[in-house]
Amino acid sequence: MQLQNIQHKIHELRNHKVMLDFDLAQLYEVETKALNQAVKRNIERFPSDFMFQLTKEEFETNRSQFVTGSQKHRGVYPYAFTEQGVAMLSGILKSKKAIDVNISIMRAFVFIRQYALTHKDLTEKLNELEKKYNKQFKDVYEALNYLISKDKVIDKQTKRVKLGYKTK
Repeated sequence: MQLQNIQHKIHELRNHKVMLDFDLAQLYEVETKALNQAVKRNIERFPSDFMFQLTKEEFETNRSQFVTGSQKHRGVYPYAFTEQGVAMLSGILKSKKAIDVNISIMRAFVFIRQYALTHKDLTEKLNELEKKYNKQFKDVYEALNYLISKDKVIDKQTKRVKLGYKTK
């Protein structure tokens, strides 16, 4: 299973990285209803920090991210599973497909976490450098903007239609 396909199904809601029940059902190749029934039969394994149901506002606000299709007429708002909730699903869904999918999902969550940490470090370092060398950065940006605009002006001048007498 491709990591990128899973990453597109991970959303941020209530300051958690989550996957929605219908996306998980699609990955596990089961119906959403069947997945949710399995969860309800084992509800003691899913405290509120492992799984929660979206509110109407959350669902409407984020609908365009979800690519929901048939979920519009479902009548119930989807459940969101945190990383721990997805891991817990592996304990109640025991098919070979569920095991393979869970391994891929865990790898996707780890990748996203590592990427976020790396990105955070780079952002912090750039902010520190900018504070320390603010004047120099400003001068560099101005110089780059001047060079870019200069190239555009020269390019514009060479492409213009020339008027007047022709000289030999």
